[in-house]
Amino acid sequence: MDKEAFEQAKLKVLLKQHDPHGFGTLQEKTVHAVMKLYYEPNIDYHEVPIEGYIADIYTGSLIIEIQNGNFNRLREKLKAFLPTYKVMVVLPIPHNKWLIYMDDESGELSPRRKSPVTGSIYSAFPELYKIKDYLTHPNLSFAFPLIDMDEYKLLQKQGRGRRKKSTRYDRMPIALYDEIIFERVEDFIQVIPYELDEQFTTKEFAAAAHIHRDFAQLTLHILYHMKLVDRVGKRGREYLYEVLL
Repeated sequence: MDKEAFEQAKLKVLLKQHDPHGFGTLQEKTVHAVMKLYYEPNIDYHEVPIEGYIADIYTGSLIIEIQNGNFNRLREKLKAFLPTYKVMVVLPIPHNKWLIYMDDESGELSPRRKSPVTGSIYSAFPELYKIKDYLTHPNLSFAFPLIDMDEYKLLQKQGRGRRKKSTRYDRMPIALYDEIIFERVEDFIQVIPYELDEQFTTKEFAAAAHIHRDFAQLTLHILYHMKLVDRVGKRGREYLYEVLL
């Protein structure tokens, strides 16, 4: 994690957004633009055609794909890239998040309000599920930057007499809180809380990780699919899991 490099990337993007001679970051979301400069400051390596697709970054030895979500769209790229290239997928995760609502007619901004949800590495697993068949590929690695950010939501009228609907407009990064790197399959073991017993249930995993049971169940499903944990029996109606490494 390089917080100074993150601040430099953030500053460059914010300056370009207000510069009429900038290189077009207004056409892409702010977090995505900052992450591109954070992982590769040289823009000559950005937006490189490879195998019929455009890679966010290609350094000559590594493709870096930055995703703000929707890993369904990533599957075809991975299918094309992984047989030949090393690929690192970056998923920025909102850590502390403040919500700001913007009226689409007046442009008025609401007071800044902190979201009660704090993001963590477990927030990535619903997206990882969408590419679970690629997770054990030796050419694939991951970076999960945890970012404190402001999220701007646009309030739009939905018709006469109906309430306004909010849609995410953009997210403004504030600070890099942490960065989690998985360079190989075995690194996923980091998500298993160390205080668990040798055998544990989904409920016990959720309690130790301080996450909702649904996140724990999905995480363990993926770890089981990756052959990092095994189901070794049951305790009541719940599977008992055990780490294989």
